[in-house]
Amino acid sequence: MKFLVTGVAGFIGFHVTQSLLKAGHEVIGLDNLNNSHQDINLKIARLKINTDYMAFSFRKVDISDYAEMMNVFQSNAVQRVIHLAAKTGVRYSLKNPLAYANANLVGHLNILECCRHSNVEHFLYASSSSVYGLNRKMPFSIDDDTTHPVSIYAATKKANELMSHTYSHLYGIPTTGLRFFTVYGPWGRQDMALFKFTQAILSGKSINIYNYGKMQRDFTYIDDIVQAIMVLHNMIPAVNLDWTAEGGNIASSSAAYQLFNIGNSCPCELMTYIKALEDALGMVAKKNMLPVQPGDMISTSADISDLVKIIGYQPYTEVKEGVLRFVKWYKEFYQIT
Repeated sequence: MKFLVTGVAGFIGFHVTQSLLKAGHEVIGLDNLNNSHQDINLKIARLKINTDYMAFSFRKVDISDYAEMMNVFQSNAVQRVIHLAAKTGVRYSLKNPLAYANANLVGHLNILECCRHSNVEHFLYASSSSVYGLNRKMPFSIDDDTTHPVSIYAATKKANELMSHTYSHLYGIPTTGLRFFTVYGPWGRQDMALFKFTQAILSGKSINIYNYGKMQRDFTYIDDIVQAIMVLHNMIPAVNLDWTAEGGNIASSSAAYQLFNIGNSCPCELMTYIKALEDALGMVAKKNMLPVQPGDMISTSADISDLVKIIGYQPYTEVKEGVLRFVKWYKEFYQIT
């Protein structure tokens, strides 16, 4: 099949594209190669690996540019879209909310409009565990309320889900939202804790630990994320006229619309995560203990029972092993002996 993958030079986009290409699919990859949050050389290195495949083509496009996006769709018979491009990061969204509105709201709407005017079979897109906001019940269920986000980033992701449902309802576009839980692994994002911690520890610098370390995350290894996406792109939601808003599941609809949590379902204390990194590096981190930052969630934990039931999803990678794999990649990529 022919896939369009946005954010193809990003962390998740790179890994998803690799899996699609290895499975024999054709991939048109889009990315604006923006260097915010990341060294552009890392994005280019990811992209170069994908360009080794004959079935891969790349277009440097900003998803907020509607004319350019429509040109891509009109010149390619795209069957399925996996939308992973976004302005990421909770804390930076508090400093520059307009950048998030442009990339995450306008960009997402542009893609929905392009799908509307094209013969797209299935539109899958990245949402986030951040949408659970002020929820305190653990684990987070796909049926839980998500109307109280605590960051601009989370609010844009919730808006993406709402826009997608509207397009499913009005225009019959099958949409699937993927609520990712703290993804990590080789080729990861430089603004994420694991990357920053590794860089700091190896440089002899201290690491900032917020809420004095009293946080936990459902750290999910990249391969476990990709295995779910590779099954879900074939699980195209259908219209269900028996569904009602009064009695139906929040994660589905009478429209061809669905949502899934994709997590490890095994939340890990932040200090345990850091200890796994120290063990993998053979070094002890210098720790700078700080209060919680605005926009941060204290805990995340994914209820993945729907995903287990529907596709038999099973995350395989424990944190200790996943962190070890990241450190191995990091040292090889940056040639650290």
